[in-house]
Amino acid sequence: MPEDENPNELAALRARVAALEAEAAPRPAPRHRARSFLAAVLIVIGCLLVPLGIVAAWTSDIVGDTDRYVATVAPLASDEDVQAAVANRVTGAVMEHLDLENLLEGVAPEQRPLLAKALGRLGGSLESAVSSFVHDKTEEVVASDGFETIWTEANRAIHTSLVRALTGSGEGAVQINNDTVTVDLAPVIERVKQRLVDAGLTVAAKIPEIHTDFTVVKSDDIGKVKTGFRLLQAMGLWLPVIAVLLVAAGVLLSAHRRRVLIASALGFAAGALFLGICLTVFRTVYLNALPDTVSQAAAGSVYDALIHFLRTTVRMVVVLGLVLALAAWLAGPSRPAVVTRRMWNSGIAATRGAADSAGLRTGPVGPFVRRHRTWITWILVALAVLAYVLWDHPTGWVVVGLALGLLFAFAVMGFLAAEPSDTDDEAHVQA
Repeated sequence: MPEDENPNELAALRARVAALEAEAAPRPAPRHRARSFLAAVLIVIGCLLVPLGIVAAWTSDIVGDTDRYVATVAPLASDEDVQAAVANRVTGAVMEHLDLENLLEGVAPEQRPLLAKALGRLGGSLESAVSSFVHDKTEEVVASDGFETIWTEANRAIHTSLVRALTGSGEGAVQINNDTVTVDLAPVIERVKQRLVDAGLTVAAKIPEIHTDFTVVKSDDIGKVKTGFRLLQAMGLWLPVIAVLLVAAGVLLSAHRRRVLIASALGFAAGALFLGICLTVFRTVYLNALPDTVSQAAAGSVYDALIHFLRTTVRMVVVLGLVLALAAWLAGPSRPAVVTRRMWNSGIAATRGAADSAGLRTGPVGPFVRRHRTWITWILVALAVLAYVLWDHPTGWVVVGLALGLLFAFAVMGFLAAEPSDTDDEAHVQA
């Protein structure tokens, strides 16, 4: 009988253990599911805020810094499409206020033969000849070095007025009326007119002051644009910070942090990539919606210049997300990651072995690094993060450079922390 009772007791114990496990297993499940759900919600919201955060930071940056705005649009002074559009606009404004009938009478007697000869070479009617003459002289002005100064000073004034118009804080050269944003080009035309006089077209001095409105944006939803602009300006750099904090909180709440970190980093990169695609699509839509009187080539150049730093930030966030995802994956337990780490450690060990064979000694530094390797690792990571945060408008290449620099620092740390090779120990014993 004892032989028969032992199997029965063992079976009873197993059944009891199974029952206890069945009773205990469901208890933590609701809390686990709740934490996972909350973590997922935080991460999704954070990733959705990435595009808005990038736009908010760009808006605050461009609007809050006049010098940066001027530096952004300054290269447009040398853009051929912009120069052509400015020359056409100024020529049209000048021709509208030029009295062709009294043109020769208004010119000094000694200058009439020169002007008549110039107009005669151009041929055609008097109006077309004068228009071509004015256009040629205007092209000379916009292609000169002096136009860069004109362009920079005009955009500096326009930036201040544009901020006032969008924020409603005052009046200026840029106005928002009837759902239209217009720029008064009177200061620019006055400067170009003076350059025309200096270039020999003295009749331009008789042209009165011209106020010409140049339409920048025309939309039925311009009121909503102003509201959205103010909101983005108010959020500024806080929206990206909120997005990062939400994702970080979601990762900390999750049960599988490494996998969730990889997914979150890829989500960040996907959010930024989505914004980049939207910018490209919107460029086509925006240019197609412009009236025929607006040069699409010049408008495209202006659009590309204004969002240059926005696209740079998009690329930087994409690269940063991919680097973080790759780092988290390499630290994981997957077979490729383990093989990669083994190859890394083998390379460092081989280098250390070669250095030991050559007589290189690390002295007290090696034991110190081995004892505090964990702390040194976190300090290096913190320094890389600090460099990224303090970097003025980092790019994707900056992120790659910081990542490679951190890898190099890890390699040096691994070299110093590696145990001395056996050949080194035997050399000490024989000595």
